[in-house]
Amino acid sequence: MTRVAGIDCGTNSIRLLVADVHPETGDLIELDRRMTIVRLGQGVDKTGRLAPEALERTFAACRAYAEVIKELGAERLRFVATSASRDAENRQDFVNGVVEILGVEPEVITGDQEAAFSFTGATGELHGDDRRLVVDIGGGSTEFVVGNRHVEAARSVDIGCVRLTERHVRHDPPTAEEVAAIRADVRAALDLAAETVPIDTAETLVGLAGSVTTVAAIALGLPEYDSEKVHHSRISAAQVAEVTERLLASTHDERAAIPVIHPGRVDVIIAGALVLREIVERVGAREVVVSEHDILDGIALSVA
Repeated sequence: MTRVAGIDCGTNSIRLLVADVHPETGDLIELDRRMTIVRLGQGVDKTGRLAPEALERTFAACRAYAEVIKELGAERLRFVATSASRDAENRQDFVNGVVEILGVEPEVITGDQEAAFSFTGATGELHGDDRRLVVDIGGGSTEFVVGNRHVEAARSVDIGCVRLTERHVRHDPPTAEEVAAIRADVRAALDLAAETVPIDTAETLVGLAGSVTTVAAIALGLPEYDSEKVHHSRISAAQVAEVTERLLASTHDERAAIPVIHPGRVDVIIAGALVLREIVERVGAREVVVSEHDILDGIALSVA
């Protein structure tokens, strides 16, 4: 077994996984998994730049992660950066800070690479020969991947819970017009994804990342977030719609009072739920198989 560390830095959160991985079988034993909301993509859609305060939040999390990596003795580290840092004019400031703290350069991967990592991480434990559509709803982008054991087609599109919230939401709860604008963006992005990924042909829909797992935790009625209960849960299309309608009618304080919603997602979970509902309706899925394993697990496997 090889002890490795993977870091996934997205638009809304930065996450760490330290694990022992068998390089031939792909078996993964998790030692430490953690997530910090840093909102690196704050304002990027509008300004095209990473905000100084967003960079500092991210660097603070990197310092904390460096301590964990050192303590657990990971032999190798791979740092992958996704949507926000792809788009930013001042991404070199981000790169320089990460190198200084962690000693590795962040790999600003393409959307297709992001999709492949997500697929590998999410489907490694699933059995069967069914064709799967893996959907990774992030803060700035959403990845669509179709395949079984291997990726057949992948596409990343610029819809995510942070990007859509910043672009359209001005009221709490959002107005009907704001909701319609979000849905229009999502539908246009689905049309774009469908040009290269046969999203309507998969037998199983697998959903990843914080928006999906949060919707699942609400649907399951959990008194507190429990990753073991969320992982591989199956949430029906009706439950996705029901949770989305509940969130659409809620105020910030009402969402904050739902114990399974991370404080950093309170402002953006409505847009995330809308993205999920639109996908479920578009592909005609009866349910979503929810996975806690995602791009982070794919990164760790790639290191080994």
